[in-house]
Formats: sequence, C-alpha cells, structure tokens
Amino acid sequence: MTEAPPDPIAERLREGAFLLIDKPRGPSSHQVTAWARDLLGVPVAGHAGTLDPNVSGLLWVGLGPALKLLPLVLEFPKRYIGAVNLHATVPRRDLDRVASEFVGPVYQTPPVRSAVRRERRVRTIHRLAILETDGPRVLLDVVADSGTYIRTLAVDLGDALGGGGHLEELRRVATGPFDERSSVTLSLLADAVAERAAGDPQPLLAMLHPIEEVWREFPAIVLKDSAASAVAHGAGLARGGILALPKPFSRGARVALITRTGELIATGVAHHDSKEIGSVRHGWVVEETRVFVDPLRFPPRWKKSSRVAVTGVGAPPSP
Repeated sequence: MTEAPPDPIAERLREGAFLLIDKPRGPSSHQVTAWARDLLGVPVAGHAGTLDPNVSGLLWVGLGPALKLLPLVLEFPKRYIGAVNLHATVPRRDLDRVASEFVGPVYQTPPVRSAVRRERRVRTIHRLAILETDGPRVLLDVVADSGTYIRTLAVDLGDALGGGGHLEELRRVATGPFDERSSVTLSLLADAVAERAAGDPQPLLAMLHPIEEVWREFPAIVLKDSAASAVAHGAGLARGGILALPKPFSRGARVALITRTGELIATGVAHHDSKEIGSVRHGWVVEETRVFVDPLRFPPRWKKSSRVAVTGVGAPPSP
C-alpha cells in the first residue's frame, strides 16, 4: 500500500504559523480572526494588535504554537496612514513644526470607547510626518510603539495647533519589518483554501508564515545543550550556558534563546548588555523566560548544586 505524501499545510500548522490579514473596515478584529480560523478549519486562532472596526489594515493572526509568539509581535512598532480633520485650516509650516514636537515619548490616556483601563501611559512616537494637506484635512504618516492610540494623537495634535481636530480614517500599513504587501484579504484566503481542496496547497502555504519569521527579528543567544534543557524546564540562563552571541543587544532587550541547531527554546529579557555578559560571574544573564517547546523533549541534564548559576546549567526552582 502506497503511503500518502506529507501534507505541507498540516505540517506548517502543526509547527505554528501566522496569517497577515488585510482587515477591512466594518468587522471587529475578533470577527476577522474567527472567520480565518473557520476557513482553515483549525480549533483556535488569536490576533495581535487589535484594530477598531472602522480601521483597516494589517492584522496578525496566530495559529497553533504561533499563538505563544503573539506577544513578540506586540513589541514591533506599527506604522499607520491616517486622515485627520482639523477644525481650522493651519499653515503647512505650523503643521510640520507642531508634528515634529510630538516625536518622542508622549503621555496618552486611552479613549473612552477603549476596551482597556483608562490609565495614563507613555508611548513613543518614532515618526510623525505630514504627507498631504487639503484645507483642514491632513494626511499623516505615523510610526509608533504598539499600544499607541492614533485617535488620541489626532485630538492632541489638533489641540496643540489651537483649533482642535479628530481622526477621520485610519489604516495600519506595517508592523515592524512586515508591511501590507505581505497581507491577504479574506477572499484571497478563501480562494487559497479552495485551491488546496482541489489539490494545490502552494497558494495557501505561501500565506502561512512560519514562526521563524518573527523570532528571527530579535537578537539570538545560542545555548549549550545542558542550558537548552534547563531553559526548556523554566530556568533562567547563566553566562556559562551560552555557546554564541551572533548579534549584539542591549540590557533589557527581548532575546531569543535557541539551540545549536537553530530551534527556538524560549524568549527572555537580557539583564546585561551583550558586551558585558562575558564578565558576569554570578546569577542569571537572561530571565523572565517564555518557553515555546515541550519540556518533555528535553530531558533534564542538570545536577542539584548550589553552583548552578555559575556553571550555566541551572535547574528550575522547586515547586
């Protein structure tokens, strides 16, 4: 009996995948995610970076193990193109001047209609450029931290210009290095699902982005085998467990902890600059880890010892 060929779609979903959906105006992010889930016939899906119903653009949908990586997507800055209606016509030089004053850290309070607690918070605006003007209507190009409220930014910009203003329309065009050119509409997704059913899985496979595309955007630390096992069981990482540092990183950076064969074990927060790690003698150099593998695949290799943080093996804390 001839063995059936492997199903590349099933394999990709088993490993975890991302869909980059071009969300239309109208439905909520939750509805779009549910439609994508049902089209693919998977039990669960989740999204990162909620878009309001009247906002369009790039929506990340995680499938399978990729759900665990959705918090990494939230660390990418996001780019928006927005139309703002000012309540008075303002000279272009004043627009450019005031817009430049918003670049950097800003205080924001979520709008009244927001689903999150209305607490004042700090977000960083990386770019705020005026693309076009048409009387009181202004087209903005904004790159900002995840969690920035562009609607609030539009109101604050109008207030700073002296006449007030509000956001008319908004589209998310990029998340970190991924832009709208990589996204697909729900109708295209449905077409790809139909093509798979007809025997051609390639269009759908191209839409299912592997999880490596996300975590490889972060600096990686290559682990020794013993440290990989310990981290898989929930331990922090000590200096002695590091095999290589392919890219530099700063203190407080989110880093990917990978095996020597390139498999993601966990992500964590670096307690030291990469240049300083070589001189650290005690304690964890990476902690606050989030594990992405099944610990049963990594049998314990450590021995109980008071010196685990020095050797780099590191057993997880006792329950």
